[in-house]
Amino acid sequence: MPIKVGDRLPNATFIVMTADGPKPMTTDDVFKGKKVVLFAVPGAFTPTCHKNHLPGFAKNAAAIKAKGVNTIAVTGVNDVFVMDAWKKDSSADGKIDYFLADGSANFAKSLGLTVDLTERGLGVRSQRYSMVVVDGVVKSLNIEDAPGKADISGADSLLKQL
Repeated sequence: MPIKVGDRLPNATFIVMTADGPKPMTTDDVFKGKKVVLFAVPGAFTPTCHKNHLPGFAKNAAAIKAKGVNTIAVTGVNDVFVMDAWKKDSSADGKIDYFLADGSANFAKSLGLTVDLTERGLGVRSQRYSMVVVDGVVKSLNIEDAPGKADISGADSLLKQL
């Protein structure tokens, strides 16, 4: 059963790139005591993720933070090196606080928000979604019905919910 509004995020560990190399970051590190906007993509550098979903959050980062959001984070089922390359290649470096690598889809699976894109050569990935999380509890959740769309999970839609 997928996570829903009112649920607490499960404990999970992501990998993030730091100046000292890859390091683990837990859900507590990201969400505890904070208001966080989290959005998830099926894959870094994929067309909708790279040209629509991520740029929308980068463009609206200041407006989102002005609504009392402490942190904006993105997660995807990619390794930390791909997520770091995506950060550096995008307009989001310095606007999106964390690029959270969920390389084995453990976080996506624990949320019940996976999509099987094996037929497209991508394997099991995260569904595309966005959420507002306050101190680890989901306050709003926007799940797309198809991986190639970023409408209800986009930054413009989420900004209206803040």
